[in-house]
Amino acid sequence: MGFAFLCVLLAAGILCGCGNLSYEMAYHADYDVSSFNVVLRQDPRTASPFAAALCVAAGDVAGEESPDMSQAEAAGLFGLDKCEVIYAKNIHTRLHPASLTKVLTALVALENGQLNQTLTATDAVNITESGAVLCGLKKGDTMTLDQALRILLVYSANDVAMLIAENIGGSVEHFVEMMNERAHSLGATNSHFMNPHGLTDSDHYTTVYDLYLIFNAAVKYDTFNEIIHMSGYQTVFYDKDGKEKAFDKASTNKFLQGEYQAPANVTVIGGKTGTTSAAGNCLMLLSRDENGSPYISVILRAEAPDILYGRMVDLLDEIHK
Repeated sequence: MGFAFLCVLLAAGILCGCGNLSYEMAYHADYDVSSFNVVLRQDPRTASPFAAALCVAAGDVAGEESPDMSQAEAAGLFGLDKCEVIYAKNIHTRLHPASLTKVLTALVALENGQLNQTLTATDAVNITESGAVLCGLKKGDTMTLDQALRILLVYSANDVAMLIAENIGGSVEHFVEMMNERAHSLGATNSHFMNPHGLTDSDHYTTVYDLYLIFNAAVKYDTFNEIIHMSGYQTVFYDKDGKEKAFDKASTNKFLQGEYQAPANVTVIGGKTGTTSAAGNCLMLLSRDENGSPYISVILRAEAPDILYGRMVDLLDEIHK
């Protein structure tokens, strides 16, 4: 009898509802996350994929008549307009980048400094490594960030890289932290930088693909593009007593010096060179075809300078195939 009565009460509860209790819907069609707004509205608030505007390749990419890169460790050609990897060899292999490092140094400086700010040299600019390219900075010398970036990218002076790092980062160590953070934010997570100049360190490495990501960010700055297109640079900076010190050097880029020519209908805008015993001969370029479409090309660890530039001409020739 008691069980039958309980069943009647439960049935009544189901039919009559839960008294005066009511529950509001968890969401409605006007919410940003509703299927109506995600799929149908004019301004859908969906996240853009990280690599939506990037060239992406998991491994090697080559055609039937691809250039001979047997005398270079790694290389890549990237079409920026179509987000296309045209050629790739070992683009995810970690290698020493030498002075190609300075592209990241310039990017971090452009994003965190002012071109007209004055930089003052400390003992950090005293680089004693044999063969290192130097501007000849001494403690107390001053120049603007604009001057420093031009000397950095045109002549590849390692002491100027230290000048920039200490003045923009507060210390060289902190600036290197900024470099690594910026690289990783760009997706260059297969890289680790130990200094702002690229002189050899066993824990200082990157890849062709990561260099493409870094260079692709840098070329969005007009000042950077202007500098890498310069065939040389002349300026005057000052010592600790205010006396003038003249600087007059040609670009290290042999395309800009006229020693090598790009294939027909391809124009080399500029780029960055790099050479150390550990890194071999390295080159990274921004070029455009006859329609103005941009391309980034990178070669790491070529066996000799003539091989480096010869293979770069062959790589740029892939643009029209």
